[in-house]
Amino acid sequence: MNYNNRQFKGRSNSENGEVSSETIFHYFQEGSKFWGTYSGGTIIEGHLLGKVLEDHSIKFLYHHLNQDGDLLAGRCSSKPKSGEESQLVLEERWQWLTGDRSEGYSEVEEII
Repeated sequence: MNYNNRQFKGRSNSENGEVSSETIFHYFQEGSKFWGTYSGGTIIEGHLLGKVLEDHSIKFLYHHLNQDGDLLAGRCSSKPKSGEESQLVLEERWQWLTGDRSEGYSEVEEII
């Protein structure tokens, strides 16, 4: 599996998260190096940097600027699963590294 040049959108999120169905992610991959950009909803611009593991899960750090002018950062572990219509869904467990340092769960789904 390769994440290069794939796009995803928010599917579900914990109440303490900022990603919504309006948030679009664009992922890139070279070998195990993983990075991406995201924006939409309350997020003006965000960036991801991490690595793809042998089981195709992803570990990454993220940061973004929201419409309130807050700069937020966190870490995330994503695990792939099959969704409807053969699209890829990523189950994500994440934690803020800024603010209250709370944890959450979200899903993003591939845009086909």
